[in-house]
Amino acid sequence: MPIAFPFSAIVGQDEMKQSLLVAAVDPSIGGVLVFGDRGTGKSTAIRGLAALLPKMRAVVGCAYGCDPEASAGSLCAECRDKAAKGIKPKSHQVPVPVVDLPLGATEDRVIGALDLERALTQGEKAFEPGLLARAHRGFLYIDEVNLLEDHLVDALLDVAASGENLVEREGLSLRHPARFVLVGSGNPEEGELRPQLLDRFGLSVEVRTPEDLPTRVKVVRLRDEFERDQPAFVAKWKRKDGKIRQQIEAAKAALPAVTVPDETLEQAARLCMALGTDGLRGELTLIRAARALAALEGDSAAGVPHLKRVAAPALRHRLRRDPLDESGSTVRVQRAVEELFPA
Repeated sequence: MPIAFPFSAIVGQDEMKQSLLVAAVDPSIGGVLVFGDRGTGKSTAIRGLAALLPKMRAVVGCAYGCDPEASAGSLCAECRDKAAKGIKPKSHQVPVPVVDLPLGATEDRVIGALDLERALTQGEKAFEPGLLARAHRGFLYIDEVNLLEDHLVDALLDVAASGENLVEREGLSLRHPARFVLVGSGNPEEGELRPQLLDRFGLSVEVRTPEDLPTRVKVVRLRDEFERDQPAFVAKWKRKDGKIRQQIEAAKAALPAVTVPDETLEQAARLCMALGTDGLRGELTLIRAARALAALEGDSAAGVPHLKRVAAPALRHRLRRDPLDESGSTVRVQRAVEELFPA
C-alpha cells in the first residue's frame, strides 16, 4: 500500500478540506465533487482523509462489511438470515474502505458478476462482489469522474438513489447493501459531468492553483520533504492527523444531538429561493452540512454562521444557468449570502 500524504499537512484548499470532513461526519450529505486545475491536491486530500478515518466495526467474514449493530433492513441477505435465527455475529475493527473506481472498469467489475471459478469447479452459481460491494459503508472514489462511461454512470445513479445494488445476470438475482460516500474529482476543461450525476453529489468544491508566492513555496517544500522520506514525514504529522481523527469521532458521536433552530431552516430556504435552486435537495444538503460543521466545531446548534460557510459547496452546482448573468455560480452564491446575511 502506498503511503498517503498526511491530511493535516495539506496547505490551503480550506473549502475542499472542510467539505471532505463534513461528508465524513455525515455520509447522508451525499458525497463531494472536487473540480479544478491539475496538480492542486485533489486526490492527495481524498487519500489523506481516508488514511486518518477512525476504524469501523464489521461482521467477521461478511463480503459487504455489514455493521453488526445495524437493523435487519441494512444487512446483506446472509447476515439478515443469521439475525433472524438469533445467531449473534462475531465482529472486528476494520479500516473504513476507500475504493477506487478506475475509468476503464467493466460493468461486471463494478456491480459484481457470476463467480466463474466456483461455477466451473463446483457447478454452483455464486456471486462475486464488485467494487460497489467493497465500498459499502466507506468511500467510492472516482478520479476524472467527468470522463466516466455512461453505462457506469447509470449504474451509480441507481445505487446512489436506493442504497442497494441489484444484480440480475446469468440466472442470478441478488440484492446487497451499497451505501457509500461518493467522491469524485476532475478537470472541467476535459468535459462536463452529466447533470443527473452532478445532482447526486451533496457538495461541490472548486479548487484553484495558489496565486500567492508564500503558499506555493510552502506546498512545494512540504511535498518535496514527503517524497524524500515518506515515513519520517508521516511521523512528523502524526499528532496533527490524530487530532483531526479525534475531531471526526467526536463530531460523529455529537451529530444526533446537534439541533437546527427554525430560524436557521428559514434562512436556508430564503437563500435557496433567492438563488432559484430546483427542488428541495439544496435546502436539505445545506442544513445537513451546517449541522455536520457545527458538530465538528463542538457547537450544539447549527446557525447562520455555519450556513454561510457551507453555502457555496452545497449550492453552486444546483443553480440554473442565467444567460443574463455572466458571473459564475460561486459568485452568485456569495452575492446572495452577502445580501441575505450582511455582516
